[in-house]
Formats: sequence, structure tokens, C-alpha cells
Amino acid sequence: MKSLVYLLSIAVIALGFYAYDVRSDNQQLKQTIHAQYTNSLSSASEKLSYLERSVAQSLLFQDEKALQNELDNIWRTSNELRSFISSLPLNQEVANQWLRYIGKIGDEAKRASTNGDYETWQKKMNVVHNNLEKLTEEWAVATAQFYQNDGDFDKWKQVAKMDLEESPFKNLASNLKTYTEKDFPLTTSESDWLKKRDLKHIRDREITKDEAIQVLEKLVPGIQDATYTVSKNKEDAPYPFYHIQFVKGSRVGYADITVKGGHLISFLSERPVQPDRNITQEKVKELTNQFIKRAGYDDLQIIEMRENHEAWHVHLARVAGKHNAIVYPDGIQMKISKDSGELLGLNAMEYVQKETINDDQPVNPIDWKQFFRPNTVVEEERFIYTENEAYQLRLCYEVIARFEDNINETYRVVVDTENHDVLKVEQLP
Repeated sequence: MKSLVYLLSIAVIALGFYAYDVRSDNQQLKQTIHAQYTNSLSSASEKLSYLERSVAQSLLFQDEKALQNELDNIWRTSNELRSFISSLPLNQEVANQWLRYIGKIGDEAKRASTNGDYETWQKKMNVVHNNLEKLTEEWAVATAQFYQNDGDFDKWKQVAKMDLEESPFKNLASNLKTYTEKDFPLTTSESDWLKKRDLKHIRDREITKDEAIQVLEKLVPGIQDATYTVSKNKEDAPYPFYHIQFVKGSRVGYADITVKGGHLISFLSERPVQPDRNITQEKVKELTNQFIKRAGYDDLQIIEMRENHEAWHVHLARVAGKHNAIVYPDGIQMKISKDSGELLGLNAMEYVQKETINDDQPVNPIDWKQFFRPNTVVEEERFIYTENEAYQLRLCYEVIARFEDNINETYRVVVDTENHDVLKVEQLP
């Protein structure tokens, strides 16, 4: 009995030492993290002050060399400042607003430095530098609390993560949003992208959860009478949609369907793969066409088909405009099983977002015999829409060209129909 008491005493003492060591280690870790965050905060404040001075100084110079030096400093400092802010556990809204505003300043400096458009830079910065000065002062006020917590990490974290309405960053966040919208208004391409992302173009009526299930069963008849669980998107989602989970026998999967209009965005089904995999390419084409007919997708065309040992992967794209051009950004990707021809996966987000095309872009003919070197054979030519380096959607010629020699290499070449810029060149297998 004495031996047992002795052993228990030893165990209790050992646990006490272990708990003390763990607590000490945790405290040490908190102090280390607190020091790291405080250093990042100090560095961010220092870089912000330096950025504000550099922007103000850039307005002093007409000399190209002096101005170029300030622009380089601004671009480099904006990147460093973004890095420091990203490493801080700040309220997400504050962090995102800061990153966008500072990034815009850096982008403008880089653009002016590259293009030599100093006049545009100085016109923009006449407004920006006053706002940046105010933001720098507000940042200093808002961050003062972080230096008043005597190394207490828990208080530091509490201030960083508190709700924005109670946060010292409340005024800063509000002004950041205002200045960003005024100083750096969205470009047409950014505005279009946000509208597409948020599916703003959809004007259809809202459907119910039961109607969403009906849409899914119409498109994928094989899962009729499955057991469903339907939930709605989170509050921060860019657009409202139903998330449908289903179970039928060995099949389990999900689908996302927009509340407005009941558009299928994505679908995934998982089940054991059967040993017989005899579905041919022609049968896959037939099944794909049946699906797009059920879905009412009357403007799609099969662009590419690939296979692996389990499934066929089919890529479709919208055909639009007076030239019946293939709009590559408006695509649908499908996965079809080789054992039964069943739909296993679908991604229709790009198709539902739908690009706005410029049907009036000039089409200037090209003499391919003059465009390509001798012995080049143009095997296929068609109109497509694709993006250029500036992310503008352009009408293009898509040409499959083969060079007649011993190697017989084949290339896909994309050429702008208006200015004949070559946008893409890729060698085909």
C-alpha cells in the first residue's frame, strides 16, 4: 500500500512538472508571437510613412531620372507594405481594403515607370497623396492600442480580431473604402468581372428548394428518388444558390443551383466503378448532346474530348455572334463514366457567368500564304473569342497549321481579326 501511495505521489509530482513546463512553453510561444506581430506592425507603420513621403516627393519632380527613382521606391515599398499587412491578424475587411488601396498605388507607379506617362501619374497622385496622408495618421491612432498591452498576447489578439463596429479600425476602414472608390474607380474590365462573379446579369425569378431538386432530377434523371439534403449559401457568398446533397444506393454527391433561374453551376457524383467500360466516343457525344438539350443549352458546341481509364472528359463552349464564333471563356466541363455513360461531374460556372462579346469588331482578312513561311499548310480555320494580355475579349482567327517537313509539326495559332496581333501559339501533340 505504501508503495502504491509512493508511486501515485511521484506521478502527481511528475504531472505537475509537466503541466508547468507546458504552461511555460505556451507562455513563451505567446510572447514570441506577440513580439513577431509587434515587429510586423512597427515595420508596416514605418513603410506606410515612407510610402506617404515618397508619393508626396514624386509630385516635386519634372526631372525624369529623379521621378523614376521615386516611382521605383513607391512600387517596391507598396509590395513590402502589403507583405507586412498580410502577416498581421487584422480584421479581414480592414486588411482587404488596405491591400487593395496600397496595391493600386504600386500598380500606378509601375505603369507610369514602364510607360513614361508621368503626367497621368501626377494628376492622380495630387488627390491620392492627401488621402494617403490622412490614412497614415488614422493608422497611427488605430494601432496605438497594440503598443499599450504590456506584452499581453491575449489582449493584442482581442483588439486585432474584434468586430469592426467596436474596432479602433472602424473609421480607417470606412475612409479606406471611400478613398479607394474615388481615387481608383473600377475599370470596365474589373466592373464586368465583378458583375459576372456575382451573376448580376441573371434576371430570372427565384426558385424554391423543391424546384431546385426538380431541376436537378430533370438534368440528371439517374438520381431521381434519391435522399436529399438542401441548404442555402452562406451570407458572404457573392450570389445566392442552393447546395443539394444526395444519396441513392452507392451514389453520393452534390449539386449547386442558383436561386435565381435555377441554373446548375456544379455537379459531382461518386460511386464504385464497374469493370465493364465499353462506352464509345460516339456514344459519349450522343449522351452529351442529350444532356445539353434537356438543359436548354442550345448555343453549345463540343470543343475537345479526352479519356482516361475510367471516364471521358468533354469540354464545350458557347457559340455566339454573327460569325458563329466559339467563346472560349464561356465553357462547360463534363465528366462521363466509361462503364454506363452516367454523368459524374460538371462545372458550368463560366457558361452561367456569360461574357459580353463585341460583335462589331472589324474582321480584316489575312493571306495565310504570306503570313506563314513557305510549306505551311492551314488545315483548319475558325472564329473564336479569347482574351488578350490586357484581359480584353477579342474576336480572333484560330488556325491549325502544319509545317510540311520530316517532323510534320502542327501548331494552333490565334490571331486578332482587327490588328493581326498573334495572341497565342502552341504546338499540338
